[in-house]
This record gives sequence, structure tokens and C-alpha cells, in this order.
Amino acid sequence: MGTRPILCAVLDGEALAEDPHTRALAIFDAGVDWIQLRDRSVEDRTLWQIGCALLAARDECNRSDGARAKRRVIVNRRVDLVRATGADGAHLGFDALPPETSRFFVGPEALLGASLHSVAEVEAALHSGVDYAHLAPIWDPLSKPATRPALGVERLVEACESSLPIFAQGGVDAERAGEAIAAGAAGVAVTGILQSEGDLDDAIRPLRRALDDGRENTSD
Repeated sequence: MGTRPILCAVLDGEALAEDPHTRALAIFDAGVDWIQLRDRSVEDRTLWQIGCALLAARDECNRSDGARAKRRVIVNRRVDLVRATGADGAHLGFDALPPETSRFFVGPEALLGASLHSVAEVEAALHSGVDYAHLAPIWDPLSKPATRPALGVERLVEACESSLPIFAQGGVDAERAGEAIAAGAAGVAVTGILQSEGDLDDAIRPLRRALDDGRENTSD
């Protein structure tokens, strides 16, 4: 997945506002590497349209700036939309198809991710066919009330000792993003930081700097 720590923004249609293409261009430009589209509240056609807009933004950014890490668009749960839109992969939640079945739909080149909630689940996922995992919550979520106890940095360190790339999720801010990279995470996944009227620079750039500084510090 490269040496640059990955900043993944998990977004719904509301966060992408009325013009998902323009919004995605700005999100990528501010420092997000991956956008994960997760929205169960809209009909299939609307979700497909949003996905196509994100893919167009991805391609535009990748063409204009080949030196930076490759931007990617991931679709939450909906493996059918990966093929329909040309997305880079699918992220599998608790009620998604199993990884082996999902792989049949998305093809051999697509990414498959999983949401996991313990070190034991990370170990069990090592041979499941997924390419990466979100481990959550590391800290109490910022965007919603906690439904699970926070795992803490020690559990994150344990999980990152496996061969599976781990994204820290849950309660991630700029300070904690650096802690996650120091713990061995491949990146962080954030939700709730990008409201439709929010300032992208204020929300994203501090996270981007913290991730990059964290990687530099661990390389010293």
C-alpha cells in the first residue's frame, strides 16, 4: 500500500453535498487518500451516481498528480457497485457477504477491507482474503455515542504486529493520528469530520500533517 500513511474518509451522500464530484476533488486535494462511500439511506441509482462522481474525481486527481499516493474510492458493503462504478474495492461490514464470495464479485485486483473490533478478529482475518482492516474503536468515537469499549493504543500495537495492514478508527483527531502511526498502523479511517458546510482545510490538513510527521518520526 506504499509508505505514505493512508487517510481514509468514510462519507455518506450528505457529507458529499449537492456536487459529489467537486466535493471529492477538494477532499482529495486537502490530503485524503481514500474515500469510502457508505450510505444505506439512498436508493441504488443515487448511490451509483455518487459513486461515479467520486470515480471521476479520483481519476482527475491521479492524472494531475502522479507523484502522490494513488487516490482510491472504496464502496462500503455493496460489491455489485464496485464493478458497476469501477471503484477500487469494497469494505465489508458485519452484514456483508463473506470475503471469498465478495472476491468473486469484485475480481482479483480489487481491494477488500473488513471492519474488525479485536486483536482476535484481526488474527482470524489473516487468511480470510481481505487486504486490510479497520480496527475500531481505538478511542471513543467523536461522531456518535460509543457502543463498544475503546480498545486503546496497546491493542492497536498488538494488531499491527500482524501482516494485515491496519487502519485505526474511532476517535481519531490530529494528535491521535500520530499516535496511531507510531503504533504501527498503515493509516487511519475517519468519520464525521466532513460536514457538508465544513471547512475542508481545517478538518483534513491537520490529520494529513500528523500522519506524515508520524511516519517520519518512526523512520528516524
